Amino acid sequence: MPAAPAALQARLDDLGTPPKEFAHRQDHVTPEGDQGGRYGDARIPLVDVEFVVLDLETTGGSPTNDRITEVGAVKVRGGEVLGSFHTLVDPEIPIPPIITALTGITGRMVAGAEPIQVVLPCLLEFLGGAVLVAHNAPFDRRFLQANLERHGYRRLANRVVCTARLARKLLPRDEVPNVRLATLAAHLGASVTPCHRALTDARATVDVLHALLERAGSYGVLALEDLLEFPTARAGASFKKVHLADRLPRCPGVYLFRDTAGRVLYVGKAKDLRARVRSYFSGDGRAKVADLLRELAAVDHLPCASELEAGVREIRLIQHHRPRYNRRGRNPERYAYLKLTRERFPRLSVVRKVLPDGARYLGPFHSGGQAELVKAAIEDALPLRRCTARIGAKGGGSPCALLELRRCLGPCTGGVAPEVYAALVGRLEAALDGDPAALLAPLRQRMAGYAAEQRYEQAAAARDRLEALTRALAEARRTGALAGADEVVLAVPHPAGREVTVVRRGQLAAVAVLDGDDHAGVERLLAVAGDCQPFDGPPPRHLADEIGLVVRWLEATAGKAELLGVRGRLASLAAGGTVLQVRYDPGRHRHAWPPGEARGRPELRPARRARPRPTPRMARPGRHAATVFDGFSGSPAWR
Repeated sequence: MPAAPAALQARLDDLGTPPKEFAHRQDHVTPEGDQGGRYGDARIPLVDVEFVVLDLETTGGSPTNDRITEVGAVKVRGGEVLGSFHTLVDPEIPIPPIITALTGITGRMVAGAEPIQVVLPCLLEFLGGAVLVAHNAPFDRRFLQANLERHGYRRLANRVVCTARLARKLLPRDEVPNVRLATLAAHLGASVTPCHRALTDARATVDVLHALLERAGSYGVLALEDLLEFPTARAGASFKKVHLADRLPRCPGVYLFRDTAGRVLYVGKAKDLRARVRSYFSGDGRAKVADLLRELAAVDHLPCASELEAGVREIRLIQHHRPRYNRRGRNPERYAYLKLTRERFPRLSVVRKVLPDGARYLGPFHSGGQAELVKAAIEDALPLRRCTARIGAKGGGSPCALLELRRCLGPCTGGVAPEVYAALVGRLEAALDGDPAALLAPLRQRMAGYAAEQRYEQAAAARDRLEALTRALAEARRTGALAGADEVVLAVPHPAGREVTVVRRGQLAAVAVLDGDDHAGVERLLAVAGDCQPFDGPPPRHLADEIGLVVRWLEATAGKAELLGVRGRLASLAAGGTVLQVRYDPGRHRHAWPPGEARGRPELRPARRARPRPTPRMARPGRHAATVFDGFSGSPAWR
């Protein structure tokens, strides 16, 4: 395994933990939509959880058109029955004969019963904040929600457990042929036989639930949070390791998966550490994740003050540990650069490192192929030499096809004065430092010429080179503007005050959450901020990912960030800025904003004119009697 760069090793702790006065103040983060009644924090032992097992009998299968005829519910906790709820309900619509044959409930039985609007308040009081359990829970839950909305109640926010899904997870198909309630009750030895009546079926479901929970314990399902996630878990036997996430906080940070020998298997970042780590056991079915969980023995974590800090720490830790299961960011050696060589007649060369040799570099590029594409684009725009032979004072080389095609000045023949070639190189450097029109305009002309001649393959190749060069020049400007500043101090709003971020030479130096008026805290944060690695030219390979992340974060927060201070120069060239916004991706719809056009507030889309309704024509004799329109048909078959 390649060793981490010495500069990186020295910087691993530079994003230092601020002193205690800068402790990361994070409000308790609850996953979006997590409203589980009294069980908002789901890490509760199952023995302490209150369940209400519900069963509804209805006039049919549609919550919109059918109605509830009977409600049965049983409240349990710790294996003991705490109470029950049962009533017939007047559906106020006829009960179909097939439903009567199935359930035994007739219209005469419900004629004197209360309607659902009277039953709902009593049922909701009985349910309270308990966890709702049902066999085929989506059916009962949809009917209950539909009736709540129909009569002006808020939607049910209780957590839901489906015993049918739980049984399918725990019981293999060769053990039980199906997960019907009657089948499970007989297989698991329930004391009650279900008979399509609400209270009887609810009692049978209680026995099934207790039997399933006993089996689930062997998989590590010991808390409510485990039970809620287990039916969707794809980790199989590895789910019992989910307890490794129990001590993780609900805040931004970095997590490290380790094996039994303590080696780091995977490094990741998260907005919510606990929820993200648990998601590996319940929502990711990739074979790679299953292999990772089989080797997992421990989970380390590092809380962070912000998502930016978590992202930077993730990058640094990946480069340091080189985990086997990380792909992105593990090998910074993949980056490539374009080098304008220091020769009598300079040329472009694809290299892997930036050396302190005084040469001009462009990059970094994510791969050598991207660097070659940009190299080809520049050589299409300017007739630089492409041969690698050393050229003496008298030349002496033989002319090549590029010279005949006027794609190269041909310095190898000795027919070009060094001053003429130097002027060509000067045009390239001027385009890299200032207005890039000298590089982009010839490529656009070539692309347009190919398209006009209907040489679309050549036009597409020219477009790809133009896009690659445009992106490279724009990225160089974005990175260079931030990396050129010795120090930038920014503050963005935070629920606990403001999040203060210190960036030095494009690298994250410190971050903390402070009170809005704590100016002395900002000074103390600057004093403890880490030193960052200086460099000239484009970022070195091991800094490329980090600086790119900081640049993207800065662009995303530019509208709400407050600039507290700048040391050095923070500026970007205006020349050619509009040109570099244009993209020539292979897709159809590409947008460019002409100079001076406002981009802040979107304009209203013009109202779409109503299309005239087509006049129906009578069906021809011998065809299906369907109304046929000009362009579409009301029948399944197109005319």
